[in-house]
Amino acid sequence: MLRMDRLLEGLDPEQRAAVEAPRGPVCVLAGAGTGKTRTITHRIAYLVQRGHVSAGQVLAVTFTARAAGEMRTRLRALGVHGAQARTFHAAALRQLRYFWPRVVGGEQWQLIDRNKLRLVAQAANRAGLSTESDSLRDLAGEIEWSKASLVAPEDYPAAAARTSRDTPAPAEQVVQVYRTYEELKNQAQLLDFDDLLLHTAAALEEHGEVAEEFRDRYRCFVVDEYQDVTPLQQRVLDAWLGERDDLTVVGDANQTIYSFAGASPRPLLDFPRRFPAAAVVRLERDYRSTPQVVELANDVIKSARGRPAGSRLRLIGQRPDGPKPTFTEFDDESLEAAAVAQRVKALLDEGVAASEIAVLYRVNAQSEVFEQALAEVGVPYQVRGGERFFQRAEVRQAMVALRSAAAHEPTGELPKVVREVLAGIGLTDEPPAGGSAREKWESLLALVELAEELVTTVDGADLPKFVTELELRAEAQHPPTVEGVTLASLHAAKGLEWDAVFLVGLVEGTLPIQHADGDEAAVEEERRLLYVGVTRARVHLWLSWALARAAGGRRYRRRSRFLYGLVPEDHPASRAVKREPLQRKPKPQCRVCGSALVDARSIKLSRCASCPSDVDEELLAKLRAWRADRARELKVPAYVVFTDATLVAIAEQRPEDVAGLVAISGIGASKLDRFGDDVLSLVRGER
Repeated sequence: MLRMDRLLEGLDPEQRAAVEAPRGPVCVLAGAGTGKTRTITHRIAYLVQRGHVSAGQVLAVTFTARAAGEMRTRLRALGVHGAQARTFHAAALRQLRYFWPRVVGGEQWQLIDRNKLRLVAQAANRAGLSTESDSLRDLAGEIEWSKASLVAPEDYPAAAARTSRDTPAPAEQVVQVYRTYEELKNQAQLLDFDDLLLHTAAALEEHGEVAEEFRDRYRCFVVDEYQDVTPLQQRVLDAWLGERDDLTVVGDANQTIYSFAGASPRPLLDFPRRFPAAAVVRLERDYRSTPQVVELANDVIKSARGRPAGSRLRLIGQRPDGPKPTFTEFDDESLEAAAVAQRVKALLDEGVAASEIAVLYRVNAQSEVFEQALAEVGVPYQVRGGERFFQRAEVRQAMVALRSAAAHEPTGELPKVVREVLAGIGLTDEPPAGGSAREKWESLLALVELAEELVTTVDGADLPKFVTELELRAEAQHPPTVEGVTLASLHAAKGLEWDAVFLVGLVEGTLPIQHADGDEAAVEEERRLLYVGVTRARVHLWLSWALARAAGGRRYRRRSRFLYGLVPEDHPASRAVKREPLQRKPKPQCRVCGSALVDARSIKLSRCASCPSDVDEELLAKLRAWRADRARELKVPAYVVFTDATLVAIAEQRPEDVAGLVAISGIGASKLDRFGDDVLSLVRGER
């Protein structure tokens, strides 16, 4: 064990205050790069050194195995041996194995591995839902969110509506899948990861002797990344503690980016209220990033809404000055990607290691154009937290379908032909609900956009030429690399840092993501995602966006609303930023009763499901007949023209001009160009 003077050596005043805080409740509000892991490991060592607790009585929990391993390594370096540092699930599994014979009896049930989706598939089949893999992953995600949020099957519809969940199926069918999944799992005597926490909490809550033995074994608790705790994890923590308060929590509400999975910063924000005697320490000295990066991070988060004043952290850069963050606007994505690749190459030539450079984006489908650009200049890269674009299952499936279609020499505009082919494997006109289904949809849509790009750059571009182009791109990006530039989503970048970070594709509809618009809480989480991205950079930071997807395409995009006020006054795009202030979109309300609308169908219809419909049945019949004719003409499924819900919305709201038509959710620029005149003529009775 290190001597006390060595243990406290090198800590700044705030870190030292956290380390030396009396045994009992301690809340450390730790900003990005402020040394939180150093602080909490030194606090554990301090408590052990002072004799407040033995090393074996300490249980530290975090959210990733990597973070837990780093904590154990640092504790060993401080001479602390025997303290437990684990993830919530690993700690619960260890405890459950020990207590199972007493609280349940017999052999412990096996932990679900690959059988989970098989059980979800059986449950989905009984509910009459699709058993495609992306649909099953989204249904499994809803079950995981429900259990993490302590939501029982019968409570799911109300909870989903209250939190504006983007449900992958009607709520009642999700309930049926959830209930059947639990029955099948229990019949097979299996446990999923959420069951580890549920059973551990129940064992301590319902068996006094078990709780007494556990609480005698563990006396001191530390929770890292406390802003990401779910209600279920908080329940386990409460069961561990009992009536005690020997708890240190560390977190940053500005980095809460997993609300979709049930995480909430509320326990962190409410900690001083729950423990009035708690010591609250704020770590704001940033040792990771240059003052220039820190200043931008502060500017990003200072406009955040709904943050209690006491939780607001303003980082103070401690490193020497570095270059100012760069803002760059491009006409199209290929130019943006090419410029990023050239800048990456320049950094490599300047001596920056490839492993110290990252390109971060909001959704995985954005990676392809940057993979291509890096491959073209010979820069190795690795995709973190996902597969390379051309290795994704849906892209491989699309390539097979496109090759088959190309053999039949189809005629027509290339983007239209590609869209028709991909409609057969799941490309709908509107993005589906559910994260996995939407990721697949985004990848397929990216292929259509590549076709649009090829039309502008290659004379006589047709489907065979497009397939050849895709094969060349796939081959160029195929060779595996070990050391390379990191490509990652902003979510996958959490907890990591690099010398140089490129934040790309910063446009409305991508950051904030389109389905967050109209929901203030969701938009604020998107702002925190940008903040997390900015704070990953140590020295070099590049922020960029493109006004069009394809070369020569229509420049319909707008830079992200989060950039307003950040772009320097003398920047070429600053005047455009000022000319285009984005008004915050009001929450949709029912046009009948005025209540807030939460689910997608109600928003499209502009009325509550319980409010009476005023649909024009004659107009609806005409719209359906017209849609059938157009679908046959275009050789696409009817829903590709307009979904049933969109037709009902038109027949109810009877828009008489373009403004009224585009006000209906799901009718964007492309639909307006292709079908707007026909629909308005039908509404006006001119057809």
